[in-house]
Amino acid sequence: MTAKKKLKKEHVATGAKKRIKTIGLVGAGQMGKGIAQVAAQTGYRVIVVEPYAEMIEKAQKEISDNLNKAVEIGKIDKKDKDRVLSLISFSKNLEDLKDVDFVVEAAVESVAAKVDIFSILDNICAPHVIFSTNTSSVPIGRLARATKRPDKVIGMHFMYPAQKMKLLEIVRTPATSEETYQTVKSLAIEMGKSPITSTDRPCFVTSRLIQMLINEAIFCLYEGVSSREEIDTALKLGMNHPMGPLELADFIGLDVVLSMQQALYDGFKEPKYRPCPLLVSLVEVGHLGRKTKRGFYEYK
Repeated sequence: MTAKKKLKKEHVATGAKKRIKTIGLVGAGQMGKGIAQVAAQTGYRVIVVEPYAEMIEKAQKEISDNLNKAVEIGKIDKKDKDRVLSLISFSKNLEDLKDVDFVVEAAVESVAAKVDIFSILDNICAPHVIFSTNTSSVPIGRLARATKRPDKVIGMHFMYPAQKMKLLEIVRTPATSEETYQTVKSLAIEMGKSPITSTDRPCFVTSRLIQMLINEAIFCLYEGVSSREEIDTALKLGMNHPMGPLELADFIGLDVVLSMQQALYDGFKEPKYRPCPLLVSLVEVGHLGRKTKRGFYEYK
């Protein structure tokens, strides 16, 4: 028995699987489809709610492609692939989550949108259902206040790509109950993740650290300290990062980066968190990175 299987077996008896059979997932975007795959591979039935048909089609194709690659390299067999795909279904309506046992919200990174979703789900789902969010910057307490179950609201921040990355950041508010926290921690371990815990502070741990690094790299470029290529090379070759901070910012989306950095600055009111003017200028002219073919770099 592998260490991973042994770990899962140890936690099944007292973990989330005793209470959770079906997971409701809101959002089939970049993070949502990966989380859906992880949950189904762990054995959970997953209902993914996504209002846009093209997003559903894209998610279905990407999950299938990911599983095909896993079959090709011998990580799973075709029967496993078919089983995982059979556990994932898609819907366009939040009402279809009325019978789920657990919710993961992975919608657009917008306070207003997430508050709306949590408020609606609070009237749809049973009172015992835990609501988790994959947000990287929205305060969990803001979402908890939109419900009548603040003790059952928690952050469950997966890293990208969710189907590969081991780290999972659990974010607690002062209202989050110990039972909710232990259920989510157990669920994370059953999914093969290594959880860390953060309090509900601006951008938590992972986003706070990476955004400070990205912002400092942008300031280095803005002040003419070095070129974009050399700044990225410094982190890749000097600190063994898989991607340079400016490349990473383009990959995330400069509008999203600015939103997170603004959340840090607004939350702490300290000059060290001030977004670089160069980043603000790029966002203002619509150069948002890979998704617009131009950010710190140009993409064909």
